[in-house]
Amino acid sequence: MSSRIFFCIAIASVALVRSSDSSSLRTADSSGSLHWTSDAKLKRLLKSTRGSITISTAGVDFHPEKGGPIHWTLEDIRTVELPTARKLSLVSYQNRRWHIPGDRPFDFDLKNPMPPDVAAEFVRLVGKPAINGVPVSEDASSFMIIPARHTTRTGGSNGELRFSDSGIDYLSKAGDARSWRWADIETLAHPEPYRFRVGGFQETFDFELKQPLASAVFDRLWDHVYAEGLNISAQSGGSNE
Repeated sequence: MSSRIFFCIAIASVALVRSSDSSSLRTADSSGSLHWTSDAKLKRLLKSTRGSITISTAGVDFHPEKGGPIHWTLEDIRTVELPTARKLSLVSYQNRRWHIPGDRPFDFDLKNPMPPDVAAEFVRLVGKPAINGVPVSEDASSFMIIPARHTTRTGGSNGELRFSDSGIDYLSKAGDARSWRWADIETLAHPEPYRFRVGGFQETFDFELKQPLASAVFDRLWDHVYAEGLNISAQSGGSNE
């Protein structure tokens, strides 16, 4: 009898530990405010600094194992670069060291992959154009999905372009997935039926489409990028290809 009681207590303890670990890594409380924590390494020129990173509505905090913490408010962050779920770069408004031109980046390797909902909310809170390589789930709503190939100088990847009224996603398992809000996109181009280009403020992606993109669909995308807030639309002026 006593052995059964001990076994039940042990199982309950393991479940409690797992629940605690999961809540520390995941996102928000019941009010919907952002709070996510992961072990991380801050990459330096000569060596990396281990610690933990916390992303919240108050900004970003890095607590190294040795030394004092670093805090960035949302306003301190010039842009967020999240090329994959485990790679995060915060570009600040600070000057680079040793008089190198440009703004200073802080690059992190994340032990735990950043969940898509955390990435989307973090990018939204920062507000400025960003790179988000963690699209929301493939079940997200959209008005069209087209199989496509992302072309690069060294080859490319195969995936799907997902168009929705909140932005454009490229779903790929090759490490080059992207999620663009309309605020991240500077230009769109559709020079021919089987080619499509997303010109973001931070980077540009060229695609070969495996199905033709209808003019009406491109006009809808064009409206989101260029005509929102203006009393014009592609529908009133013809196709914008």
